[in-house]
Amino acid sequence: MENVALIESFSEFKDDKLIDRVTLMAILEDVFRSALKKKYGDDDNFDIIVNPDKGDLEIWRNRIVVADGEVEEPNQEISLTEARKIEPDFEVGEDVSEEVKLIDLGRRAILALRQNLISKIHEHDNTIIYKQFKDLIGEIYTAEVHHIRHRAVILLDDEGNEIVLPKDKQIPSDFFRKGDNVRGVIDSVELKGAKPTIIMSRSSPKFLEKLFEQEIPEVFDGLITIKNVVRIPGEKAKVAVDSYDDRIDPVGACVGMKGSRIHGIVRELGNENIDVINYTNNLQLYITRALSPARVTSIKLNEDTKRAEVILKPEEVSKAIGRGGHNIRLAGQLTGYEIDVFREGAEEDVELREFSDEIESWIIDEFSKAGLDTAKSILEQDVLDLVKRTDLEEETINDVLRILREEFEE
Repeated sequence: MENVALIESFSEFKDDKLIDRVTLMAILEDVFRSALKKKYGDDDNFDIIVNPDKGDLEIWRNRIVVADGEVEEPNQEISLTEARKIEPDFEVGEDVSEEVKLIDLGRRAILALRQNLISKIHEHDNTIIYKQFKDLIGEIYTAEVHHIRHRAVILLDDEGNEIVLPKDKQIPSDFFRKGDNVRGVIDSVELKGAKPTIIMSRSSPKFLEKLFEQEIPEVFDGLITIKNVVRIPGEKAKVAVDSYDDRIDPVGACVGMKGSRIHGIVRELGNENIDVINYTNNLQLYITRALSPARVTSIKLNEDTKRAEVILKPEEVSKAIGRGGHNIRLAGQLTGYEIDVFREGAEEDVELREFSDEIESWIIDEFSKAGLDTAKSILEQDVLDLVKRTDLEEETINDVLRILREEFEE
């Protein structure tokens, strides 16, 4: 019997853990029925019996006996003479069941059956994998580095599923070697053709939220609620937390004694600076906390335009803005308000751009990037701090300070 190739196919797939016996038999029957339709035009009068464990199969064609010369549909009817070759006592009107040998389908059809079977099995596997990972979106997942490309790292999990960690979803300080275990959240799953593409992210705020759930028991148990998470991956993050139990200090519980609880999360994120703050419905207080470590003097809110004017003492301004403007940007994202910072006594200050005839524009731009856009904001800093906060040389900074002192302090 010419079913060797198919028997090999059964053996290859019968132990596949993603496919149960009933599903495999359904796939096999579907494959055979497709072949029968192609050869005979219809498969309604065929019975297919499949044993996927052994690779055995039987195909039976059922036809009605008609008188010789009256056969109109050869697939549905059989002449009396042909029927009596099968069993000599058949009569007109009786049903005849005749086994169809695979060799009758033709060698090409047998090879096509095997290819179709493999294709259907893979299609089923991919559907199962797609559904499995679709349910895992937003959850932490661990996989091993298999291959490192310029724009992405290719990971494999324990089941051999391929997961992609694109460059733009990595933390800037991430560095991987083949064989490293990598944690991230499943960001998205897409079916491109028949194969699912699974995308992991380590830069998503969801990753930080899930790390809190993993590392802090009170968050996992629901005693502490994470209200919002904002991040500049690898640089800084702010997490707003709340608790409905007055006996629990949510910030203290998340940070731990001397930062013991949050230390593992910080290390996982490449030493990302994490501010944990108490959530409140009091907007002024919430914005004040969001601008930590700066101490705010007063706040004026415009709820229609979602803007907040924040007044600070001169020495607090740089803390509120933060390195590269990270602190004020994250505070705005956390609270949903556009935050404008003003110094006490700002009316006596002078915008740095007013010195554009003496200070080159690219130097002014460098100071602005660091949140230093007035004469006073620069004069209040010492030279070393200005070097750290900008990409300017010490000599350039000294020249600017000299100009400002001469022009502004006169």
